[in-house]
Amino acid sequence: MQDLILQYGHLRLLVSFLGEKAQANWWSTSFFEPTSQFFLEPVFSKTARLAQYNGVREAARQLHDKYIGIGNVVHLFRLPEETEQDLQKLILEAPSAWFVEISNRDMALKGLNSIAEESVTVTEGPQSVGSSETFYQISGPKLLAQYYLGAFKQGIHTFPYFVCKS
Repeated sequence: MQDLILQYGHLRLLVSFLGEKAQANWWSTSFFEPTSQFFLEPVFSKTARLAQYNGVREAARQLHDKYIGIGNVVHLFRLPEETEQDLQKLILEAPSAWFVEISNRDMALKGLNSIAEESVTVTEGPQSVGSSETFYQISGPKLLAQYYLGAFKQGIHTFPYFVCKS
C-alpha cells in the first residue's frame, strides 16, 4: 500500500505543477513558481513546501469537484482521508525529495510519462476510468497518468475519476 500512496503522491505533484497557471493554466495558482517560496517561507518557515502542495491541491480539487461532483467518486485530488493524511506525513518527512521533478515543464512531463508509459486519446471533461477497486491496484495511478498525459499533450482539460460502490 505504501508504494501505491507514493505513486499517487508523485502523480499528484506532477499534475499539480503541469496544471498551474505558468504551464497548462487549468487552475490559476502559481504555488510552484520559484518566487512563491519567498512569500511562504516567512510564514511557514518549516513547512513552506507543504503549504505549496496544499495550496495547489486545493485549487485542483475545487476544479475537479466542479466537473466531477462530490460523492461516490475518488479522483487524484480527492483521495480517501487516510491516504491524504499519509501523503501529508510523507511530504513533511522529506519535502525536498518530493519536488525534484517539478522544476520545469519538460521534466514534469517526462515524470508523468514514466508513470503512464503511454498516453491515451482523451475527450474534454470528466472521464470515469473504473471502480474504486481499480484505484487500490497498482494500475490505478498509471491509468490516471495516461489520461492526464493525453490531456496535456492534446491541450484539453480532462478529469479522470473512479466510481465507488455505495
